[in-house]
Amino acid sequence: MSDGSIWRRPDLDPASLTLLQEGSLGGHLGITVTEVGPEFLRATMPVDSRTLQPHGRLHGGASVALAETVGSMAANLTLDPSRQVAVGLEINANHARPVRKGLVTATATPEALGRTTQIWSIRIVDEFQKLVCISRLTMAIIPVERG
Repeated sequence: MSDGSIWRRPDLDPASLTLLQEGSLGGHLGITVTEVGPEFLRATMPVDSRTLQPHGRLHGGASVALAETVGSMAANLTLDPSRQVAVGLEINANHARPVRKGLVTATATPEALGRTTQIWSIRIVDEFQKLVCISRLTMAIIPVERG
């Protein structure tokens, strides 16, 4: 972390991080990590048959799944994986506008990186950078043995 970033691992390649989602909910929803900045993690999710509700709009649950996936991944990347794991404690979301097609982009940024909890804000925007959903995720930091 000497480079001013919050990440514990130097090997934060977006393609490798995306591969970690293979076989999990993130993989099934088509979530792709696109960028790792010094204090943010960004990923996209397609708005398609996997993520639409019956009325043809992005399902709110898909937005929440995207937010929790990106926020959880980010939280875990701030920890020593041999000692600690971050697990979801609480999430909320406000859905601001519908999306019918294309890609949505989620950016997770930390609000508080504590010893036992972390709080992350996840902002989801459409392809025109208009706010689709804003979410706050609280993570519990637990010893690896309890995970």
